[in-house]
Amino acid sequence: MARKAGRKRRRRRGSAHLESVYVCDSCGEEIVVPVDVSAGSRQDYVEDCPVCCHPMSLHVEIDPGGEARIDGEHE
Repeated sequence: MARKAGRKRRRRRGSAHLESVYVCDSCGEEIVVPVDVSAGSRQDYVEDCPVCCHPMSLHVEIDPGGEARIDGEHE
């Protein structure tokens, strides 16, 4: 069963980017990810964990209030 993280991070003022976090299924590290809001309110992509290099499927949702949530699953 895959663990998911959806913790919210604050918006950086004057920027088209947010930050959010997910927990890597392989190594358990909490990974902070910049989120580009110009790519839409729902985004899906694969990114390697910067700690253990295992691929993670990331699902990003940005709510109407501008908060980003990321769910990560082992690829």
